[in-house]
Amino acid sequence: MDLSEHLFRREAGRMVSTLTRIFGPQNLALAEDVVQDAFCRAVEVWKFRGVPDNPSAWLMTAAKNRALDVLRRERTARTYEPELNRLLQSEWTLASTLQERFSEHAIKDDQLRMMFSCCHPRLSEEAQVALILHILCGFSVREIASAFVSGHAAIEKRITRAKKVFVKSDLFDVSETDNVAQRLPAVHRALYLLFNEGYHGASPEMAVRRELCREAMRLMSLFLRDPLQAMPATHALAALMCLHAARMPGRLDAAGNLSSFNDQDRSKWDRGLVVEGLRLLELSATGSELTEYHVEAAIASIHATAPRPEDTDWGRIVSLYDALTSLRPSPIVALNRAIAIAQRDGPEAGLETIRTTIDNERLAGYPFYHATLGELELRCGRCDVAREHFEASLVLARNPTERQFFEQRIAACTASGRTPMEANETQ
Repeated sequence: MDLSEHLFRREAGRMVSTLTRIFGPQNLALAEDVVQDAFCRAVEVWKFRGVPDNPSAWLMTAAKNRALDVLRRERTARTYEPELNRLLQSEWTLASTLQERFSEHAIKDDQLRMMFSCCHPRLSEEAQVALILHILCGFSVREIASAFVSGHAAIEKRITRAKKVFVKSDLFDVSETDNVAQRLPAVHRALYLLFNEGYHGASPEMAVRRELCREAMRLMSLFLRDPLQAMPATHALAALMCLHAARMPGRLDAAGNLSSFNDQDRSKWDRGLVVEGLRLLELSATGSELTEYHVEAAIASIHATAPRPEDTDWGRIVSLYDALTSLRPSPIVALNRAIAIAQRDGPEAGLETIRTTIDNERLAGYPFYHATLGELELRCGRCDVAREHFEASLVLARNPTERQFFEQRIAACTASGRTPMEANETQ
């Protein structure tokens, strides 16, 4: 059910982080098992008793009690650190210590520590990010593979190897300033991908997953509170999330269908989040560092502050995409740049940009690549060609919402005249 999935996304990483802090990195698998047990028990118990008033607290209590059960088993306890064996000598000490370690403040610290611990220098950045997404964000291997535009088997091997490195390492000390700066980019990347998966990911159930966006923003808030981690890049990424989240209410119409960017009802956008995003973007300019998050947030700010689609400064957006291409080139960035050029210079210019600058093999399985071609061809009046592209998009659609959207675009190919272009941007 949606509630259990939302709770798992939000709570599993928190509980695994705290249990790993208690048991040690070498017992990561045990921590994951304890959390899985808590959720399995919840599914069974809640069928008969109903969902409790505070399901998060219920799950945390179940995990804590399961942890106590494990610690009480002397045979298992011998494999733990001497500190834990000493705790076992006093039931009162054990209970009070665990209670302290399960406090809200301790859990927040554990989450930060766990994210940085996943970023071991022996791992590549992609492996670090994959480990964070898997352990702390509850991503499946399929979801991580989609986020990286990679194969399932390759991601599975990467996570397995990363876990082997993790369990042989010490938990990270978040007070170490130099090491925080070294590992922060990978943590930022993981939270960016978490938010991105919620905003326009590849879920087979739905096109927009608000719970993932909320979780990414919640985790970002932990960094904003810590002076060591609230760096310009942190503010820029937080600004990007706020500015995107502000537009989320307009992404679906009243019937739950995807709305093309230019067709969105801008009165539904959350102006409070726009203001907060602009404030964070201003804070991100305090240093000399320029990251991809600064550029993407700047693009998002132009969209969020334009009263109407025709008021958008597409020339400035194209320039920003040029900068983004230099900082972090990717097929999706190249596609979004082509969309911006089409908005500024016309559909033929957009098509030419796609033909000359985009690796179409990398995007062959991405439905909105074909949809973009379809929209541009439709704007050029070549309806038959446009229909072929939309039919290719329909085959690749990842959920019912996308399928319905592409079916509507296929129907639009029979109509004459120019139509709004779907700007499925990542900015």
